Amino acid sequence: MHEDIKQILKKCGAIKFGDFTLASGKKSRYYIDVRKAVTKPKTLRIICDHIVEKMKNHVIEPDYIACVELGGVPIGVLIADRTGLPLVIVRKEAKDHGTKGRLVGDFEKGKTALLLEDVTTTGGSVSSAIKALRDEGLRVDTIITVVDRQEGAEETISGMGMILIPLTTARDILRDDPIIKELKDIDAVMAV
Repeated sequence: MHEDIKQILKKCGAIKFGDFTLASGKKSRYYIDVRKAVTKPKTLRIICDHIVEKMKNHVIEPDYIACVELGGVPIGVLIADRTGLPLVIVRKEAKDHGTKGRLVGDFEKGKTALLLEDVTTTGGSVSSAIKALRDEGLRVDTIITVVDRQEGAEETISGMGMILIPLTTARDILRDDPIIKELKDIDAVMAV
């Protein structure tokens, strides 16, 4: 079996405590910086090993790998390379020059894309990416995220008729952390 995701995130310093504002606008006492993890080749390979294993276990056979800029791109590139599937990158916003689209890559309408993400929180960024993919004619029914913060993403995604498959969750990561044990209340740390 591959090295445990939560352990490699802790080892590379991707788990931080303090006062943070998340992309969703929510405040948090902890931050999970998967982008820091994926800049380390060994860590990126381990994360991708887990994703490929999830794809096999869940019999996910998409036509394309899709990812959201910025955090999902290193993961998407390596998974596309490993699977031989073409990559589609979803920009957070359409550019005002060139083709002005949100999607980067060649694809055929009606085909299926597996969406990869680094961290999911409320599901806002992922649902925006799903909408962009669907608006261009791609089908999306599964999202694999490295970490689900468990703050509504699963409900948002299931409400869109899709499934979210996390490699790990915030609760799993925080459960054994010495700082959390000292506080004795994981729910207090997870609460905003």
